Amino acid sequence: MTGAIPRAATPAGEAGLAALLLDPRHALIGMDFDGTLAPIVADPGAARAHPGVASVLAALAPVVGTLAVITGRTAAEAVAFGGFAEIPGIIVLGHYGAQRWHDGKLSTPEPLPAIEAARRALPGLLSAAGAQDGTWVEDKGHSLAVHTRRAADPEIALARLREPLTRLAAELGLAAERGRHVVELRPRGVDKGAAITELVRQRTARSVLCIGDDLGDLPAFTAVQALRAAGIPGCTVASGSAEAPEVAAAADLVVDGPAGVVGLLAAIAGQLSQEG
Repeated sequence: MTGAIPRAATPAGEAGLAALLLDPRHALIGMDFDGTLAPIVADPGAARAHPGVASVLAALAPVVGTLAVITGRTAAEAVAFGGFAEIPGIIVLGHYGAQRWHDGKLSTPEPLPAIEAARRALPGLLSAAGAQDGTWVEDKGHSLAVHTRRAADPEIALARLREPLTRLAAELGLAAERGRHVVELRPRGVDKGAAITELVRQRTARSVLCIGDDLGDLPAFTAVQALRAAGIPGCTVASGSAEAPEVAAAADLVVDGPAGVVGLLAAIAGQLSQEG
């Protein structure tokens, strides 16, 4: 038995939820992976979807028009770590929308030459900036993420690196995006806001539910606001954490981490099954 769907704190968010429930086959549910469908862990390679994610997405897949995971990871990693290959019809957008996985097929662009230039420059930059022990670079192929979560003081370690990383990104024509104990160097104009807007257009969605936990999800929340202004109802949901209070402040609805996300999705699936 599932619980009741929690109420959004805003009228616009409530309207977005109501539109999804009224016409789920024309709805889009867009979800981040790390921190939203999977707990944050020190080693990104050890991340796995929260228990219950696969079953609740499998329950939603036949009744919701579009299920999409939009992540900074590679699409292949998200599919493997989330078990999404078993979810019929799910779309996985990796690298903030630059990659697309759907029905077992992956499309991906060539990495920008600027990423290779940043890759060569990072070791010297980190050394010159006095990066703390535990700082490390996650090479995603199309982007480079500098993590400080393993450092003795992750916030101080990140603060020390933010300015030189931002300067390097500007020199190379890249964006330097901050997240939870990370700064990521990636191509400009590639973000979750653009990804979810294009997905709504492609799928002719009539409502959208957007769920995220980190600063990289804020462009998607802003996109939902723009879609609402254009007449497409939407609700933004924060997978709450103390590390990114800005995301909760911007959301229509806040749930308690990945477990809360699973509970929300299960409640939606339960109500749709009763109505069906």
